[in-house]
Amino acid sequence: MEIPKRLIDSLNENKVSYEILHHPEAITAQRIAQAEHVKARHHAKVVMIKSGGEHLMAALPADHQIDLEKFAKAIGKPAVLGAEAEFKPLFPDCAVGAMPPFGILYGLPTYVDKRLAEEDYIVFEGGTHTDAIKMSYRDYEKIVKPRVEDLAVKIQPMKGA
Repeated sequence: MEIPKRLIDSLNENKVSYEILHHPEAITAQRIAQAEHVKARHHAKVVMIKSGGEHLMAALPADHQIDLEKFAKAIGKPAVLGAEAEFKPLFPDCAVGAMPPFGILYGLPTYVDKRLAEEDYIVFEGGTHTDAIKMSYRDYEKIVKPRVEDLAVKIQPMKGA
């Protein structure tokens, strides 16, 4: 699988600087951050949320997890984690779990955790499990126009790990 053409076209059309990073196949956001040699707070992982009949995209730092209560409060209605079988068809040009946080390209509202919005740059999966894209957060925000909210809580490291 290749990086989705619509993603590269969007980056180029918006004349933003970005870097394509290649890494060994990795599935979890924290492992990808390690493979890319970036701090987990810079790696934007995508979490799919369902509220009513609507799919929503959330981007948060790799070392955080979504807090559904905070998310529901931010959108003003109940929210649950999206089931893979339900959202997989929304991303026909992406490997499952490797969707870029560009809901705008897929007709999805995009939310960003406020901690990610504080970073100077972000790294995110480029639609495959072996490609990531690094770009400035400000350029990302300019293209995607996400709603920035307090959506996540830091993952506590396991004792003895």
